[in-house]
Amino acid sequence: MPVVGSVQVRDPNRVLPGGFWAAVSVWLEKAQVLNKRLCGSIEGQTWDLGADENEELAALSCPGIEGEDEEILSAISGYGNGRKGTATVRTLIPKANPHYSSCQPRKELVIRDHANRTVTFLPIEDLNRFKEKNIYQIRLKHVADDEWSLALATLYSEGWECDGVIYPKISWMINELLSKLAKWSTEDKKSEFKNTLSLIAVDKYSRLYQSLKEKYKDMVKVWPEVTDPEKFVYEDVAIATYLLILWERERDQKHLAKKQSFVDLGCGNGLLVHILINEGHSGRGIDVRKRKIWEMYGPQTILQESAILPNDDFLFPDTDWIIGNHSDELTPWLPVIAARSSYSCCYFVLPCCFFNFYGKYNRKSSKKTQYREYLDFVKEVGHRCGFNVEEDCLRIPSTKRVCLIGMSRTYPQSEENNMDEERTRYIKSQYVDNSSCCVDKDHCHTNSQEGDHCSQFIPENATSNWISGFQPREKEQPIRNCALLPRDFVDKIVLQVANLLLNSDPERKDNPAIDQSDWNIGRCLTLREVADYLNKDTLQRLKNECGGLQTLLRNNHQVFKVVSSKVSIRDWRQETFTSTSKRKPESKRKPSHDVLKTRLCWFYVNHPDGCPRDIESCPYAHGTEQLRPNVILSMKKNKSKPL
Repeated sequence: MPVVGSVQVRDPNRVLPGGFWAAVSVWLEKAQVLNKRLCGSIEGQTWDLGADENEELAALSCPGIEGEDEEILSAISGYGNGRKGTATVRTLIPKANPHYSSCQPRKELVIRDHANRTVTFLPIEDLNRFKEKNIYQIRLKHVADDEWSLALATLYSEGWECDGVIYPKISWMINELLSKLAKWSTEDKKSEFKNTLSLIAVDKYSRLYQSLKEKYKDMVKVWPEVTDPEKFVYEDVAIATYLLILWERERDQKHLAKKQSFVDLGCGNGLLVHILINEGHSGRGIDVRKRKIWEMYGPQTILQESAILPNDDFLFPDTDWIIGNHSDELTPWLPVIAARSSYSCCYFVLPCCFFNFYGKYNRKSSKKTQYREYLDFVKEVGHRCGFNVEEDCLRIPSTKRVCLIGMSRTYPQSEENNMDEERTRYIKSQYVDNSSCCVDKDHCHTNSQEGDHCSQFIPENATSNWISGFQPREKEQPIRNCALLPRDFVDKIVLQVANLLLNSDPERKDNPAIDQSDWNIGRCLTLREVADYLNKDTLQRLKNECGGLQTLLRNNHQVFKVVSSKVSIRDWRQETFTSTSKRKPESKRKPSHDVLKTRLCWFYVNHPDGCPRDIESCPYAHGTEQLRPNVILSMKKNKSKPL
């Protein structure tokens, strides 16, 4: 086959040729990672090329290319001759999209020839014949020392038939597929997580997701919450799609006639509950706080405003599934609640924030990422509660997309009492582990790293099989992003940090080599260096605001620039706007005309060299005589007055 493109690869870490086969596996198992118009790929039957009996393979492969290419024929018919490799049937599944002309799954035969370091892709048409014009091969060749070459060859380079979905253009194959495989081939990385949608049928998921997306897309237009409508609507549609396919599989396996019932604990906006009920499942959602959107769903969507506590009052013996979608402090309790509700009750949990039974989860190992360690902890809880826990990765617009599922038990129902005693011991042991994370209990919050402090939830009743010290979230969550700090306190810190940056260069002052007339931009310091300059009481007050010093400095973007944990004075002479950018940074957005000149310019008032911008180009007032009334603020005040 003629080569149509190649990429040179350097391998200083000596991971080739093994890295090549690892990269090929990504393309075989996760085709959607590269080809965004695919929903996924499924590997089917596999034959060993070294076996003596491959009648099915011979029957499948020979028609259509007989006599056309000796390399392909020798690869397929190489069984019995000591050849090392495999032949696998792979199914490519396009996304169900009406804009694509080709949306039917297509099969292909993939020949991995380890001896010759080649992988050949033979698209299968009807009647077990190959689509000759779209046969291609990827080859790895050692050049010299740590230099390798990755090449793409096609059987008919001139007659390649592109449909834009299953069969992209040759240029895409070279520029995207080949270059990515070359990059992955020299990366010695192993994923911590399973493939996406590994527990369900990808083709069913693709069709149902597209159907539900069309059905509920209008929710984006009427979304009354302050959250991003597209993210939350399409994420909940994807989660609902996954559960519907999973539950269909469960009904087939357990021969269930009735659709499963559910309770969503910590249901938030309730859209997931609304979709599942609309699709024929009975259920309800419970959350500590009612949302505006609840009123839009109608009476058939049952949503309850209530604080959820891990005790006997929140067991659901008549419910088939307990759902925890970003359930925060309830996350580790989901398997416990499901296990104690009934022997047949299952659970689905999508962990997000890191909580244990009593408060914030404390890391125990530096060998794993914090996310992986927490997932392993929640899996352990499920195992200790008696579940066979399965893990899967959802296809949602979120960084935390690994779900854990308990669909079956590890013990017979007759052992339920003994198992519940084991659960109780495990829960109490977790309190002991949690409380011993630091020696000084009175100062554990201030001495530990942010987010990893010891729990403040101390169980009052040690004899209960639950705990009585659990603290659910408050109905009204306090705003802690430094926005509600007193203005004089914020102005004081801003001035302190600015003076530190402007006066921290001892070489500038009285140095004849530096032009003193040039506007002083100061020095760039790390957040740690700035924090060391501030007193402990100030830092502790900022730390209580969920973000601390960095959040305050980012909020004051007119004065500071914070990039990669480094702080500097913002030089507005260097700020430019590019019309091609999809979304301008906050510091580059042009203020509304209603707020122009409504505040004094910080640089004009505080910087020793004044403002670097002239009066016309600065949106802030250079002097009190330029100040204009804030129309927007006046409207808000008038709106808040009682009639």
